[in-house]
Amino acid sequence: MNEKKYLKWYQKVAYGSGDMASNCGYALISSFVMLYLTNAVGLNSAVIGTLMMASKLLDGVSDIFFGGLMDKTKSKMGQARPWMLYGQLGVSACLFLVFSIPSMNQTMQYAYFFVFYTAFNAVFYTANSIAYAALAAKITKNGQERVQLGSIRFIFATFTTLVISYNAMGLVEKFGGGTKGWRTVALIFALIALVVNTFCVLMVKKVPDEDTKPELGTVGAGNGPEKVSFGRSLKLLLKNPYYIIILGLYLVNYIYSGITQGSAIYFMTYYMNDPALLGTFSLFQLVPVMIILALTPLLVKSLEVCGR
Repeated sequence: MNEKKYLKWYQKVAYGSGDMASNCGYALISSFVMLYLTNAVGLNSAVIGTLMMASKLLDGVSDIFFGGLMDKTKSKMGQARPWMLYGQLGVSACLFLVFSIPSMNQTMQYAYFFVFYTAFNAVFYTANSIAYAALAAKITKNGQERVQLGSIRFIFATFTTLVISYNAMGLVEKFGGGTKGWRTVALIFALIALVVNTFCVLMVKKVPDEDTKPELGTVGAGNGPEKVSFGRSLKLLLKNPYYIIILGLYLVNYIYSGITQGSAIYFMTYYMNDPALLGTFSLFQLVPVMIILALTPLLVKSLEVCGR
């Protein structure tokens, strides 16, 4: 039996564009903020790295906090979209502020960076990204459409990262170089992210209420969804072999991304003597990913057919 379809093609594209908004900030900060802080502002890389590590620890805790808040949210826009919409306001503001460190005592500059970098990562980006990740389940119940949404969003994310890698350094120089150039580039991407994120939020709608009600005889029918404690959820996850595999893959991926994104621009600048090569490096790294992502829905569909 064919599953009911909920999304038109432009809504799938609109949803995917949300990851373009996310990566306007994430890609710029993860790839270039260290270079900005050390070369343009003159801060110490070891101190910055320590501050980033402390900030990331707070980021891990805030994920659980914002997930709980979103579950309790009730609004005309649903649970996820308000957090996406208003979270992006903070993301864009903090993106600009992180690349706008004022001239003052160096200790104050470190404190300034830590406050707004943490606000970007652990508060606003977390709120926005958790809501965005949950949004796919809110706008369609169709399994194939969810796979398509996952592929489309990561194609947008990969493409945005590629564009930023290719153009950021050139744009900085075009807008005057130094702190002024970085500040202008951050403002441009912050505004692009704000517009695209708003487009995403407004173009998708939650699944009709009648399609979200459990059928009679199923778990949660008549009494609302079954509530599971955090402790029980954790035990169930740790007993799930597929979750462990995915967790391992994510750890490897993020370790790899952390090493390459943070150090690649330094390698290209000081070892290869050409920071523009970061774009070429990203091209060979990301284009194969985009191809695989485009083929993923077809692969999943073929596996479903074989499994019947």
